[in-house]
Amino acid sequence: MFTLKGKQKVCQIGPFKVGGQFGENPPLLISSMFHNGDRILESRKDHKFDHLKAVEYLKQQEALSEQTGIPALVAMVASSTEEMKYYIDFFTEHSDLPFGIDMWVQKPRLEAMEYAASKGLLDRVLYNSITPWDKDIPDQVKALREMGVKHVVVQAFDESDQKSSGRLTAFEKLMEEVAQGGFQSILVDTAVMNLPATAFSCLGNKLIKEKHGWPAGVASSNGTFMWKEAREMWGQNGFAGMDAAGQALSALLWSDFIFYGPISIAARIFPAVVSASLFQATLAFEETKRLPENKNHPIYKFFGAFAGKLSDGEQVELEHGGIVQ
Repeated sequence: MFTLKGKQKVCQIGPFKVGGQFGENPPLLISSMFHNGDRILESRKDHKFDHLKAVEYLKQQEALSEQTGIPALVAMVASSTEEMKYYIDFFTEHSDLPFGIDMWVQKPRLEAMEYAASKGLLDRVLYNSITPWDKDIPDQVKALREMGVKHVVVQAFDESDQKSSGRLTAFEKLMEEVAQGGFQSILVDTAVMNLPATAFSCLGNKLIKEKHGWPAGVASSNGTFMWKEAREMWGQNGFAGMDAAGQALSALLWSDFIFYGPISIAARIFPAVVSASLFQATLAFEETKRLPENKNHPIYKFFGAFAGKLSDGEQVELEHGGIVQ
């Protein structure tokens, strides 16, 4: 039911492994900083933001990643090349981990990658993204190839077929051009339209992974944060519960990476995704009788004794007297 047909690709971005068979690796969590509405952003035009708070958020995400075994990077949002250069310099001053650039317009996005290339950062930069809405995909791919870009996100969405099958056909159409880039990592973002339609994206992940093997994932926060009525109905606590549940379900269902939204919500997203990763590993074990080879997986960090009994083939005694053979 959950394990996948076909050989799966595992991409390496810095120290992080992304992709693979169901339950093999926990999903890569990708947060955003400097997006519209980010409270630490004081003036986009003047590149002014709260540096102390930004560093605090970076360190909190790094600490949660280290504690849980869930890999994580931050994608910085900018509207101009000069703005993104400033953010890249800020990030690299405070962290040695991978990071992403997130820019909607193709020209400044490419210019920002040229800057990253000039700084020798391409091993650790995720380009977000090549989309069906870009005006000149062949020239974009050519420019990225000539720069030596290694890691890219490709958005897969078909206006005429917004179900899971449309994500697959959209990806295959884009790959006619993207394949020319020779990229080491291609992360397929099966675009999320709203919360219930995230199910189509997750099923699209499964279709793409089974047929092509590339890591696939979702911006699940697009679905949860767009449901503004949830906050009006249930208040902040109710909204936070809905958000954590929606993103954990996305992580459970064949998502190799999750764009989880503002880095400020990391404290609720990491525990939610830990829960999903534990479910994944156990569901995969039920079907394959194998646990993850990734020894940094949350199941070993938090339920090592349980995992040990499963791998040794022992009976596992449950709290209420049941036994798993």
